[in-house]
Amino acid sequence: MKILFLVQGLDVAASRYRVLQYLPYLKEQGIQVSVLPFPKSFFAKLKVFKGVKQYDILFIQRKRFPVLWLKLIRKNAKKIVYDFDDSVMFRNSKYIKHESKTRVKMFRNMINASDHVIAGNDFLQKKTAPYTHNVTIIPSPIDISFYPQKKYSENNDNITLGWIGAHGSIHYLKKMKPIFETLGKSNDKLRLKIICDTFFDCENMVVDKKQWNEKDEVADIQSFDIGLMPLMDDPWSHGKCGLKILQCLATGVPVVCSRAGINREIVEDGVHGFWADTHEEWIEKLEILINDHELRKKMGMAGRERVIGHYSLKANAPIMLNIFQQLIQNGTVK
Repeated sequence: MKILFLVQGLDVAASRYRVLQYLPYLKEQGIQVSVLPFPKSFFAKLKVFKGVKQYDILFIQRKRFPVLWLKLIRKNAKKIVYDFDDSVMFRNSKYIKHESKTRVKMFRNMINASDHVIAGNDFLQKKTAPYTHNVTIIPSPIDISFYPQKKYSENNDNITLGWIGAHGSIHYLKKMKPIFETLGKSNDKLRLKIICDTFFDCENMVVDKKQWNEKDEVADIQSFDIGLMPLMDDPWSHGKCGLKILQCLATGVPVVCSRAGINREIVEDGVHGFWADTHEEWIEKLEILINDHELRKKMGMAGRERVIGHYSLKANAPIMLNIFQQLIQNGTVK
């Protein structure tokens, strides 16, 4: 079996977690894999889209194509698998109006042209259902072998609240600034650690600013005492697949997160962390964990077990393989 994966980029987090980390497993199963970033120029697209006929399956990560390109792809591809982990049919959270007829149309065309669809969570699966029943939910999994459990220090002198993400998502965290200011006024041992490529400051809390890099990513997350995952309750946020939460829980770091989207699916309130929406809830739930070292450890360890059982690469790679095998053997996935 030969599969061509078209991805957003070889250094893009979504590509790493949705595609690239599966490749060693697929190769072990005898599958020949090729990976290309999306071609940009007209002639590069023409060459790639004509060349897909030499593969048994074309796997497209997230991108939607205009109709003419999509027709060329469909003409040449034997089987198409479309994978997405965001609410690509909506505008993002920065827009007041989230609905977009153009986005919906391009999404519908992409789904209709695909033989099977992989959605990152239940919300995305439901948005796909009107156009096809050939859809499987696969989360953005964690290769637990790269995420050793953090060492829980008994030294409570400093407590680090941590957030990791891309610059396009930091606006979620920045909205929490009044919460950090309130907490910082009453506890000078708190620190906020931001792993990103853009940052902000707080008056009452020290902010550790760390440029993201793949080599330090896991160690940086292990340095958190409490992970943060604020979201807005809107269609774009509901499409998020909770990678920040999964990364924290994988290392044994408990989280406090918004009661929105996949956060509620991953985190059981009071077991792996807490849900919080209002200013008062965030203060209350964070203070519980700030003041209880043993509870942080207990919730973190429970979260790690949850990731291993449901959100690990080991648990999800066979599901991906089964999709490919059924498509080739049966022409569809049952």
